[in-house]
Amino acid sequence: MANAKSILAELKKKGKEKTREIYARHGMDAARVYGVSVADLKTIAKTIRGQQTLAYELYDTKIMDAMYLAGMIADGSQMTPKQLDAWAEGAGGMQMISEYTVPWLAVENAAGRELALQWMKSKKEHVAASGWCTYAGLLATKPDSELDLKEIEELLKTVVKRIGEVNGRARYTMNLFVISVGGYIKPLSKQAKAAAQEIGEVSVDMGDTACKVPVATASIAKIESMGRVGKKRKTMRC
Repeated sequence: MANAKSILAELKKKGKEKTREIYARHGMDAARVYGVSVADLKTIAKTIRGQQTLAYELYDTKIMDAMYLAGMIADGSQMTPKQLDAWAEGAGGMQMISEYTVPWLAVENAAGRELALQWMKSKKEHVAASGWCTYAGLLATKPDSELDLKEIEELLKTVVKRIGEVNGRARYTMNLFVISVGGYIKPLSKQAKAAAQEIGEVSVDMGDTACKVPVATASIAKIESMGRVGKKRKTMRC
């Protein structure tokens, strides 16, 4: 039966220097990355999916590839808020974890909204990013009837007021939150577009990559042109 030690050995074997360098250019802590492709991680995940204890053990290795794999096989609804908070805290230097893995699982948890609001207020860039991504995930997957539209409108105002004060990934994910409101919450489309207009083009250091920060006004307009405003997703996992 697979255990964390054997999985870690398999990940190390599948790691490629070129992939590790790509992750590093995107801001990942190179010292904690093996360079395993997401495709290979998905293949491994199929063989161990649902093994919750193993997921916890893999995350605790602090190796990015193993942490990402942990999120693939874990069930967020089975985690306690304390565990999710620890995962968010432990994702520093790993934007693939703080902005994908942690939010994926938090969105599945009954305490997802409360955790998102808590994390958004953090002075730690990666924790704040997890908060904005988690709330954006709730917008994308939950029916409007289960969301607090007044709260979301207030959060749009918070973004407009604070986006220039925060750093890097927190700023990047606040911008994505505005796009998510415009794309998934039809009753707040007008407010989202107004917020997008006010924040304009957002500047974030994207490292040694060709990646660009999405322009919220253009992104929302594109969603509108496709007739997809208000279309929800079944899951945030990809």
